Amino acid sequence: MTVQSNQPLVSVITVNYDQSEVTCEFLKSFANITYKNVEIFVVDNDSPNDNPDVIKERFPYINLLKTGKNLGFAGGNNVALPYCRGEYVLFINNDTEVEPGFLEPLVETLRQDSNIGMVSPRVQYYHSPGIIQYAGFTKFNMITTRLFSYGYGKKDNGEHTNVCESGSIFGTAMLVPLSVIKGVGMMADIFFLYYEEHDWAAHIRKAGYKIYYQGNSLVLHKESISTGKDSPFKIYYLTRGRILFARRNTHGLQKLFALLYIYFITTPRITLGYLMKFRLDHVWAYWKAVWWNLTHHSGNIFGLPQLKDD
Repeated sequence: MTVQSNQPLVSVITVNYDQSEVTCEFLKSFANITYKNVEIFVVDNDSPNDNPDVIKERFPYINLLKTGKNLGFAGGNNVALPYCRGEYVLFINNDTEVEPGFLEPLVETLRQDSNIGMVSPRVQYYHSPGIIQYAGFTKFNMITTRLFSYGYGKKDNGEHTNVCESGSIFGTAMLVPLSVIKGVGMMADIFFLYYEEHDWAAHIRKAGYKIYYQGNSLVLHKESISTGKDSPFKIYYLTRGRILFARRNTHGLQKLFALLYIYFITTPRITLGYLMKFRLDHVWAYWKAVWWNLTHHSGNIFGLPQLKDD
């Protein structure tokens, strides 16, 4: 198909880590979309156990970038940004498959309101057909550093095809204007995994933009393929990211209450829960994350890496 003249270029970034077959499944799905004015970047985060070259062999039109080391979610995505020529950038997990018409509603949302800084689609679980993972977020409670996804775990009966502001963005799939990224900065790669999209959304909102949910766009998510469900690895980075998010996005008494809540309410409760399940590996992962936050106070803890406007 030819590109429609009213379709602005969208740069698509997905990160691969030891999941080249999964990435190929994503690209096969993506090849069927009705929005044709795209350029695609696959960033390989130095996969140790598979050969990402197979991705380029099967899909020669994509741009394959190799990091040389594992930079995590934010760092991997950031690698591709200097090469992006699109008016908008789509950050999307490699463990997803997309509906053919999913991109048009996302682009139209941003085109209709220049005050919207980022937008995410409705997301269902791939392996649980019709079950919602994300349909917009509630507002963050900055004391508990928690928020909730509307419709989470429920059957999608069509009531979530609305378009509205969201309490945060969903990192599985998010469309962001390149101009916003140049103005605000890129995702903070100090997170490595988890909470970096919430931190980024908080910075973008602070810059005066709105965060949106677009329910007419649908993406299917094969969750936790790379990290493993409830693995010590995932627990470590989730906990580390949650505390770091609180440190970076609260101030004054709010920060005091948030950290008191995490360290003196959440931490004992979660530790006891893991001990009752005899999961000493989970206890170790959780406390390792706590210790990281207690011992890291300098360096690039609070800034955002900047994308130069060439």
